[in-house]
Amino acid sequence: MSTEFLEIARAIGVEAGALIKKRRAEGVTVAASKSAPEDVVTFADRESEDFIRARLAELRPDDGFFGEESAATPGSSGITWVVDPIDGTVNYLYDIPAYAVSIAAVEGDPDPASWTALAGCVVNPAIGEIFTASAGGGAFLGDRRLAVNSGVELSQALVGTGFSYSAEMRLRQGEFVTGLLGQVRDIRRIGSAALDLCSVAAGRLDAYAERGLNPWDHAAGALIAREAGAQVGGFGSAAESTVMTFAAHPALRAELEPILFELHRGAGLPL
Repeated sequence: MSTEFLEIARAIGVEAGALIKKRRAEGVTVAASKSAPEDVVTFADRESEDFIRARLAELRPDDGFFGEESAATPGSSGITWVVDPIDGTVNYLYDIPAYAVSIAAVEGDPDPASWTALAGCVVNPAIGEIFTASAGGGAFLGDRRLAVNSGVELSQALVGTGFSYSAEMRLRQGEFVTGLLGQVRDIRRIGSAALDLCSVAAGRLDAYAERGLNPWDHAAGALIAREAGAQVGGFGSAAESTVMTFAAHPALRAELEPILFELHRGAGLPL
């Protein structure tokens, strides 16, 4: 079944990617703001999610749907599609070529703490990259199998992160990053959690850690990183969540996690 779900996620992801790329070329219009004035949603976000929802309803009418821009819909099959129609909307708004369509099929309740991710696809249409993974089937960029970087010393680790739309929270996250900068090679802030997790899978980042992610931000990317050999989750044995989503090779994660935890607590970020 994971293979079937992957084929569906990939096909619809590519179609939705072509749609948002076309809309980007035509010009982007902001439809609304959400949690803050900086947290925008474009008409293309809504159009992409509507398109994905409709295509899934045609192919898998008994499945649930959990997307960023519309109401969640439960299903009767035990499968839910977790969708971010444009991850990296601000990049999309500014025509920075780091935005993606993210589609994952999960089994169980639409909660990262309890679901089992079965298949995921992340498409960056701006540069034509397609990341995929299925449970137990490995992770791929196109036809190339992916593997996380191993044997990386902490001082040589390139770490990805992101920041909240809330200015107050960004200041706290800035303290967190300031404490980390002197202990690793450098920090990268790309602006798309899905692509950050795929970058760990592809060896473009050694680790990734971010607070404040929603399930649709990481559902597909987390599976892709895991299938490439990363350990993905929150602090300790917790699943990835709004508190923390952390991905790295297990050896690097073991070294980096206690540092991140103490920096997190020292910056006054809730645990």
